[in-house]
Amino acid sequence: MLPRRQLLEGSRHPAALEAVLDAAETALRTWEPTWTGFLDGAVREEATERLAPLAELQLHAEGGFAGAERQRLLLLRRETGLDPQVLPADLGGLEISGNFLFDPAEPADLRQALLDLGTEPASIGDLWMRGDRGGQGVLTGPAARALDGRQARVRTVEVQLGARPLADLQPPVQRRPRRWHTVEASCRLDAVASAGFGLSRARMAELIRGGQVRVNWTVIDSPSRELAAGDRVQIGGRGELALIAVNPTKRERWRIDLERR
Repeated sequence: MLPRRQLLEGSRHPAALEAVLDAAETALRTWEPTWTGFLDGAVREEATERLAPLAELQLHAEGGFAGAERQRLLLLRRETGLDPQVLPADLGGLEISGNFLFDPAEPADLRQALLDLGTEPASIGDLWMRGDRGGQGVLTGPAARALDGRQARVRTVEVQLGARPLADLQPPVQRRPRRWHTVEASCRLDAVASAGFGLSRARMAELIRGGQVRVNWTVIDSPSRELAAGDRVQIGGRGELALIAVNPTKRERWRIDLERR
């Protein structure tokens, strides 16, 4: 039904894209709206780029709040006339309560705890920390309900899980794109990302070595990775930093034009 070979050709995420194509073919065959599981931003972008030109297919992304990185794709036939904005995505919120004062955690730590409980990866959307008292996140409705009342361990911290309506969550504030420039001695990842995300260079290097930082959606664990114009740096819960332009200065430094999204 779909030109699968053509759509998969050169894909950076063929296995994940195959699953999206399966959902698309189901929607086209049954005329019923079909949701994928939660997709990483890189997969969602690639799937949207490849499927959006198809005249018979309509796509809509939903992650539970504005600016969510991990989102589900709704696929449906255009001829149905259905408004994708009003079709229920069956998403639920999750409260993760614990004392992280002496063992700060990152969203990836929350995700690992949920995976350790047997939660399917495709059921987990964005997760974020809320200070030292815990975190929150968006999951599919069934996954959130299944975790309600359970306990887990995040790093060394015992946490209590509770299902919550999406309206009760306090997700990260969606940032308006902001442009500015910085002058750095090098284009190393730790230097540029430190300036762009407003973190100390030591903290940024720690996040990079811990696998929390991605460049163009690929996890990078080397702080010395050189960046170039067009690169995009992503950190879960902190948004994205895009390098708009990189130019040498007269003093053998680098003027880097940035956009924080």
